[in-house]
Amino acid sequence: MTSLKAACLQVNASNDMDANIQAAAGLACDARAAGADLVVMPENVSMMEWGRSNILAKALPEADHKALHTFKELARETGLWLHTGSLSVLLDGGEKVANRSYLLSPEGEVVAQYDKIHMFDVDLGEGERYRESATFAPGREAVLAETPWAPVGMSICYDLRFPQLYRTLAQAGAQILVVPAAFTRVTGKAHWHVLLRARAIETGSFVLAPAQCGEHAGGRQTFGHALIVSPWGAILADAGEQPGYIMATLDLDQVAEARGKVPSLEHDRAFIRPV
Repeated sequence: MTSLKAACLQVNASNDMDANIQAAAGLACDARAAGADLVVMPENVSMMEWGRSNILAKALPEADHKALHTFKELARETGLWLHTGSLSVLLDGGEKVANRSYLLSPEGEVVAQYDKIHMFDVDLGEGERYRESATFAPGREAVLAETPWAPVGMSICYDLRFPQLYRTLAQAGAQILVVPAAFTRVTGKAHWHVLLRARAIETGSFVLAPAQCGEHAGGRQTFGHALIVSPWGAILADAGEQPGYIMATLDLDQVAEARGKVPSLEHDRAFIRPV
């Protein structure tokens, strides 16, 4: 199959997990009814909590995670390929959480999982400060997932600022890159569109970037603007600032076309690093 209809969800998640799961599942069903083959959810789709103690208190072990169980059943009921965005998964010992994505088959089976590698430890000014590494354990492995259409490269939010990850995924065969995110409003206004278009252009890949929007627990504000970007860098769909979903047909022949015009993935050369 050389084309598919892909949808990206945009949500305004709270710290109420049940309500968040219900909202995301409803949007996924709407997208499926509109013809989506693949639905991708945002980062922290089941919970946008604030503070280490609150996150640890509400994160769940993988075996008991109600969002994962619900989304598996949703995939089975709808026949969707479903990417869960990311969930807060409590690790053994209870002192750290994985920010973990799952790609589910229409049978509700986990085809691939990925733990966010890069931790968002930043000071944005005016008191806006984030220290993900205090709560989350970073992943160590780049993940390529097989689907009926093409290999999918997995990433999460802050990973977007590390182009070497996407280059590695594309050189390993990825034709679609997923970037579920909860980008801050400050950084999103400045960088979201240009970074996503750059990753698409650099790799000649489709980029699917579902997003959080609005205000969340602790006063955190996210940018919205879930995007679908073509391998040539064109924005195929933009969700704006409100919850909902966007959808576009991905013609995978465009991947070969873009990479044929600019075959930079084949042109790496070794060089000596500055001292």
